[in-house]
Amino acid sequence: MKPPPFRYWRPQSRAEALEGLADMVQQGYQAKVLAGGQSLMPMLNMRLTWPDVLVDLNGLGPELTYIHRDGPALRVGALTRHYMLETDPMIQRLVPIIAQAEPLIGHLAIRSRGTVGGSLAHADPSAELPLLALLLGARMRVESVRGSREVPSDEFFVTYLTTALASDEILTEIVWPVIPPRSGQAIQEYALRHGDFALAAAAAQVTVDDDGAIVAGRLALGGVSATPLDVSHEVFSRLVGCQPEDQEIGQATEAIRDLVDPMSDIHADSEYRRELAVTLARRAVREAWEAAVQAQDRLQPEGEGSQEGERP
Repeated sequence: MKPPPFRYWRPQSRAEALEGLADMVQQGYQAKVLAGGQSLMPMLNMRLTWPDVLVDLNGLGPELTYIHRDGPALRVGALTRHYMLETDPMIQRLVPIIAQAEPLIGHLAIRSRGTVGGSLAHADPSAELPLLALLLGARMRVESVRGSREVPSDEFFVTYLTTALASDEILTEIVWPVIPPRSGQAIQEYALRHGDFALAAAAAQVTVDDDGAIVAGRLALGGVSATPLDVSHEVFSRLVGCQPEDQEIGQATEAIRDLVDPMSDIHADSEYRRELAVTLARRAVREAWEAAVQAQDRLQPEGEGSQEGERP
């Protein structure tokens, strides 16, 4: 199919983009922001969205493409491509779960063009980056002519393909907390083919003491509800304070069965996705705990920059 007719506009600066988007909204036009286009273009071709104007942000690339250390966090520009997250040394060391997840996203051509901001703003509950944003407590910086604000991930994802972005706002930056000392991270997912959206996914972060006992943990699920789902309290309230055996992890993750009510579709029914969620959660928690036991303090002195670019 072909997309519906629309006007195309490519601003060359952040200020121009924000002012133009505000004017379009004020005049009653429905504007759609284009970044990598890996999700938007198929939706246009299938006529699932009908914008009046397509606002291409790629002219803002120099402003919104960077990976920058800021104390206990990494600031990532919204136009940073997936392959940059996959290959950046700071990401691999300080937020390793992102580097683990990126190869699961589509194929190389998609990761070469798709952007971190586009994935998060699209808000597919089966996608990897929304799942990791919720797991890690990432913050989204959004901007408009009215100013900027930071939205925590647990408020950013509203429902299926819907975020807290207002119609005149642009997602410009994502703030990712770095992994704490003595911590491990892991992501597990199952897809029918490599590169497909996962039928279900689980991501975990575990922090341990010097003896290997769990002192804190987070667990999030993808593909089992309208948004990524945080089940940290229900699972880790049973695991904190112990060096868990497989049986203990299995008993703790069984609580997930009563927390999720996945949808059924042509790929899998609800009960199958529920079973997947429990199994993948158990594997993710186990893998994250094992990584935490072996972990060393990954924090490096502040001020370390990335070859991908500094924050403007």
